[in-house]
Amino acid sequence: MDTETDADGVRPVGSPAAGVVHALAERQETLATIESLTGGLLAASIVEIAGVSGVYRGGLVVYATELKAHLAGVPEDLLDERGPIDPDVAVALAEGGRRRCGADWGLATTGVAGPEPQDGKPVGLVYAAVAGPLGTDVRRFDLDGGRDHIRSAAVIEALRLLAERVHAADRDAARAGSAA
Repeated sequence: MDTETDADGVRPVGSPAAGVVHALAERQETLATIESLTGGLLAASIVEIAGVSGVYRGGLVVYATELKAHLAGVPEDLLDERGPIDPDVAVALAEGGRRRCGADWGLATTGVAGPEPQDGKPVGLVYAAVAGPLGTDVRRFDLDGGRDHIRSAAVIEALRLLAERVHAADRDAARAGSAA
């Protein structure tokens, strides 16, 4: 399977990061990434975009479970109770990283890239979460393929989630402006 395809095996048209970076630049908002299974791949895809320095604040790669608590601020009791691969942990990563990096938006990934299951969770189980000015959202993905494909598809799907939330914020702002 192609390593640069999404959860459905489809290669995205254009750069998934470019649209998000440009939308955030127009909004004059900033972004932080908080990564576990993607291990910096998400940040790398974002910093490839020209002009990103005004948008991207930085990121955390918190591969080890204890670093999710110590660096990203995920509550230790949540990690103890549920483990690192959980939708609420993904949300806590996005919120904590957003706060720690002083960004308007936080985008997080956690999951199992393989080759073996982890903590009873199957290979390919991924959660992406976004925290922004209007709250949080989390998505679950059950990805197929090898380790490289799972990681790259997780990046594409996380960026799509962020793009949806940014566009929803634009729609909300437009509605509020027309109601005034």
